Amino acid sequence: MTTPDPIYKTDALIAEDIDKYLETHQHKTMLRFITCGSVDDGKSTLIGRLLYDSKMIFEDQLAALEADSKRSGTQGEEIDFALLVDGLAAEREQGITIDVAYRFFATEKRKFIVADTPGHEQYTRNMVTGASTADLAVILIDARKGILTQTRRHSYIVKLLGIRHVVLAVNKMDLVDYNQAEFDKIVADYKNFANSIGIDAFTAIPISGFKGDNITGPSDNTPWYTGTALLPLLETVELEDSVEQEAPFRMPVQWVNRPNLDFRGFSGLIASGTVRPGAEVRVLPSGKTSTIARIVTFDGDRDLAVAGESVTLTLADEIDCSRGQVIVAAQSPLEVADQFETTLVWMDEHNLLPGRAYWMKIGTQTVSATVHEPKYEVNVNTQEHLASKTLDLNAIGVANITTDREIPFASYDNSRDLGGFILIDKITNQTVAAGMIHFALRRAQNIHWQATDIGRDHHASMKHQKPAVLWLTGLSGSGKSTIANIVEKKLARMNRHTFLLDGDNVRHGLNKDLGFTEADRIENIRRVGEVAKLMTDAGLIVITAFISPFRAERNMVRSMMRPDEFMEIFVDTPLEVAESRDVKGLYAKARAGELKNFTGIDSPYEHPEAPELRIDTTEMSPEEAADAIIAHLIP
Repeated sequence: MTTPDPIYKTDALIAEDIDKYLETHQHKTMLRFITCGSVDDGKSTLIGRLLYDSKMIFEDQLAALEADSKRSGTQGEEIDFALLVDGLAAEREQGITIDVAYRFFATEKRKFIVADTPGHEQYTRNMVTGASTADLAVILIDARKGILTQTRRHSYIVKLLGIRHVVLAVNKMDLVDYNQAEFDKIVADYKNFANSIGIDAFTAIPISGFKGDNITGPSDNTPWYTGTALLPLLETVELEDSVEQEAPFRMPVQWVNRPNLDFRGFSGLIASGTVRPGAEVRVLPSGKTSTIARIVTFDGDRDLAVAGESVTLTLADEIDCSRGQVIVAAQSPLEVADQFETTLVWMDEHNLLPGRAYWMKIGTQTVSATVHEPKYEVNVNTQEHLASKTLDLNAIGVANITTDREIPFASYDNSRDLGGFILIDKITNQTVAAGMIHFALRRAQNIHWQATDIGRDHHASMKHQKPAVLWLTGLSGSGKSTIANIVEKKLARMNRHTFLLDGDNVRHGLNKDLGFTEADRIENIRRVGEVAKLMTDAGLIVITAFISPFRAERNMVRSMMRPDEFMEIFVDTPLEVAESRDVKGLYAKARAGELKNFTGIDSPYEHPEAPELRIDTTEMSPEEAADAIIAHLIP
């Protein structure tokens, strides 16, 4: 087999004048696109064909390709183009794409970055990753199979992520004898579905990635198709740069540059708009205003910077600005809020736990965020809204989110950078969801914190004590309530103002509507944490006795308090000892299957990793434990 004739004549220019070639290459536009669809629709083969036909392969790759072709008994053009992009051993062994593979190639007109994404449902999260930065989506359909569930799922995600250009590539036309009727039927079916999810326009092309039909030019095998071939379409599709540049100026601050006392610059990637020295800007969420003094780049100062460029800005005034804040045009500020309606694509094998706090990374800032019970889950096949209390792997749903502080944002429809986010599990540090903000909730705009003249410091000084939360955690039967009660009596004799929150007592009133599922346990602790916080504001020493089995929720309560006011006390009693006590008979019922989700039996208890105090009840009496706690509280 010989190397195909170059379609785009760059070889001669490279040989004659490499500097001129590099300069030409530098000023080409860049299109990021994704190939997606169902399993075995031919995504990797298509990308391999694009690389091959655009001469973006090298002699050693070509030799290896020829060798593979000979071993497989194929000759000439009948080669496995997927081998050109199969760079992962695990993928080669399984014969599937399991991760996102990014490939670069170029023609005389444009540079390209293409994301080859998985077709299997369990790897939908990887498809979301690849689509998150794409300008265009090539959705492949096997001409023999038509539209499948993953076709619909990937199309829905493409729409959800705001990809404006969609190409429907009906692949493997050679296996249906280039039948126009088969092509027309698939296009008609897809059009009906696309209209139902809001994809108003797409370009349909009959192709064969294996044979090369309608890839780089028109095919004689489809004389009935008079549209543009795939590669020429990719070269000429209009990019969104001009739209972003016409929008108001926004730049999330990525880091603060201060190499010396005379220079303080704010660096970041301009998300939208343009900026010049002298422009009036506002820093959010603080709202402080200033003007741009300089636009600094590696190549020197600039008179203009536009969307998509990374720059360092200096301000005329010394105002507070740090990583995560956003510099915007003063006359067109962003909204600032702490409660939002969002769409979530759940990407973790562990289900969403409503009420649990996750890290929310949006733009260049990371905040703590609580996801509420979903309003509904979307059936990607029918677009039906399904009632759901959680989201499992690959589910798509709409839910409200509350952050621990106000953040500047834009709706995802207006800005991917300032409206898109990911959620991260605080314990495992795994990304669990990708999300898109719809809008701020009205209550976030209508409810404001009311400052009062008498604050927590005054309340505490009146009581002559320092507020604190003594958080006793451990298995049922570990002795938490007994120890907590003794602690409160001892503190009362010392004239300390206290309040005891006991798990069972709270469930008779404040939390009587909650059960013992993971989600209800999380909400139980969240509410108790909020009550404890109010009580410390009143200057009290709050003593709590809750199993509180999950580290994430204990850490959530800790984050509500001042750093030195929360004391996690692990009442460390082995399961067999706690079960032998079984004063309330709960373990016996759990062992008999009469109690579900019982901690230690069929629901986990996550031991504290670094508690302020550990109480070993096999070695300490309740009185001794109480004395140890008070000694730690009042040295």
